[in-house]
Amino acid sequence: MKLHFQHLLIALVIALPFRSCAQVTRRDLLQQFSIQQVKQSLIPQNEFKPFPQSADGWKKVLPDSVIKKLIHNGELALKREFKNIPATVTLEYVRTGNRTDYENLSFDKRNQLWNLVLAESVEGKGRFTDQIVNGVWSISEESFWGATAHLSAQKAGSGLPDVEEPIVELFSAETAAVLAWTDYFVGPQLQKVSKLIRPRIRYEIDRRILNPMATAQFGWAGSGNPNAKLNNWAPWIVSNYIAANLLIEKDETKRADALYRGMKIIDQYINGLGVDGGCDEGPSYWFAAGGCVYDALNLLHDATNGKLNIYNDQFIQKMGSYIYKTHIAGDYFINVADAHPTLTPDGIMLYRFGRDMGDKQMMAFGSWSYHTLQGQSVGVEQFHRTRGLYNLFAINDCTNYPAKEDDVADAWYSDVELMASRGVNGLFVAAHGGNNGESHNHDDIGDFMVYANGYPVIIDVGSGTYTARTFGKDRYKLWFNTSPYHNLPTINGQEQGSTGDFKATDVQYGQSKNASTLSMNLTKAYPAEAGVRSWLRTVKMDKTKGVEIDDSYELSAPLKNLTQTFMSVSDIDTDKPGQIAFTLPDQSKIYLDYDTSAWTIKKEKMELTTPEDQGLKHSWDGKTIWRVLLTNKTTDQRKVVRYFIHK
Repeated sequence: MKLHFQHLLIALVIALPFRSCAQVTRRDLLQQFSIQQVKQSLIPQNEFKPFPQSADGWKKVLPDSVIKKLIHNGELALKREFKNIPATVTLEYVRTGNRTDYENLSFDKRNQLWNLVLAESVEGKGRFTDQIVNGVWSISEESFWGATAHLSAQKAGSGLPDVEEPIVELFSAETAAVLAWTDYFVGPQLQKVSKLIRPRIRYEIDRRILNPMATAQFGWAGSGNPNAKLNNWAPWIVSNYIAANLLIEKDETKRADALYRGMKIIDQYINGLGVDGGCDEGPSYWFAAGGCVYDALNLLHDATNGKLNIYNDQFIQKMGSYIYKTHIAGDYFINVADAHPTLTPDGIMLYRFGRDMGDKQMMAFGSWSYHTLQGQSVGVEQFHRTRGLYNLFAINDCTNYPAKEDDVADAWYSDVELMASRGVNGLFVAAHGGNNGESHNHDDIGDFMVYANGYPVIIDVGSGTYTARTFGKDRYKLWFNTSPYHNLPTINGQEQGSTGDFKATDVQYGQSKNASTLSMNLTKAYPAEAGVRSWLRTVKMDKTKGVEIDDSYELSAPLKNLTQTFMSVSDIDTDKPGQIAFTLPDQSKIYLDYDTSAWTIKKEKMELTTPEDQGLKHSWDGKTIWRVLLTNKTTDQRKVVRYFIHK
């Protein structure tokens, strides 16, 4: 079973705090608007009404089928109690590395509350109110709103939370938005139960989110360094911070100041992107990165009657188009770093983003995703709930917009050094350079992937289940994070290094009518012990013939040993010398030709036994993951090695 994106995001919940090694371009797109303009444009808190606050109001904008589904979800939530989170469950992360038990309890409570709130909002009969009160109270009583894996940010370190040092991270910000929308939609009903509930919501959001954001310097926001390159945490957190601030803060000066603070952080994230607008964390992370930038821009637009608007900026349009330009086929997307190979995109959000930017191709792709991959299902988001609310308003428009999977023939992202090309024969190739200090990095400079007829042939395995090891000192002891398990050479027993100093150089991209080519020097991707003077890798898509991989190398001494890996989930036949046959699900075959005079061959089944490995079973739908290993027979100090992949 393929993972739906809202479930997939459970795995995508931790990131390196920030990356200061990469170049930052001071675009400051939102800071073209001054704080004075923000104050003048901002709709007052008591007048900001982006969504209906009565059942009659919802009936005017939502189909009956959606209203029935929201009520049904609420009825299911009504039958369940809100569970406490024991201290011993909180401690599991430092004791065993398990973060899942805590997150299951925490995330489930927020989902349960959200389903109750939406049901009461669209029905308006009061039957969900008491249980909403229970949910608000239970969450308010928690010592920490975030994930245990993120407690290392507090001075006391990981373990139990220090209630005297509130940490603003992904899920504390998510929780603030949930409670703020709860107050917005059912505040008057809560007031009837007790006059203390709404003040409690405001108090908890203030002390846990709004006040710390005004005074503390968090690592995910660069720790006060304006030149720090931020990752997806910044827009994800800030989009929720903006929502909570707009809805809860009654002091208009503080409200405008907080909004401007959020705008500056969004700017800093955008400043850290390359000129191509690409996401080095991959397409599945885009929904929690560039997609969250859109969430923030959407709120800014609505809260100022459209006066704070940068949708027409060329860079924002590049950032948005990345998601459909990295689509392979069906639910397969290019997966680099920790990105997963499949996802079910939020089609309505893509349609809305395309509509706001005037990008018709993105609108059509969003409609296609909604109709084809989602089956016109309107799920209730586990995260990014403000996005989900805006999606409800766009159901009819997206449903009626022409759906088209209009895939891009060629794409090149110069900053993340990612190329993609598809041939007329159904073959697709993607390859990348970059460096091994990128966010969510795998040691995979020069890696490539090949698909045929929409099926994976040669793959990037991706990342497994996140545990304490994933972002700790043992990250590169996890096999799927290392170069020997990517489609790369291991040279004189040396795999690629694991910092930003290990990188591709002399990267060049070329495109013509019948071919696209990416070449790079991998010399600096390997430690000095590999003895590499030059290692030029070229990945070429000949659009009528196939994919050619050339490795031209020169070593400082005769070669001791060399292996080349190919990873796959296809059925593999290696019996014919000089050719690997990959059988696809439609029973067609793809072939990889290699030189039998230079290589011996074997294949290995990857045994998925560790806790981290379990996520790979989901990523590849239970398919067997194979490693084909070519071992060099020669000691040549200089050589050109070629592999040809074709039908």
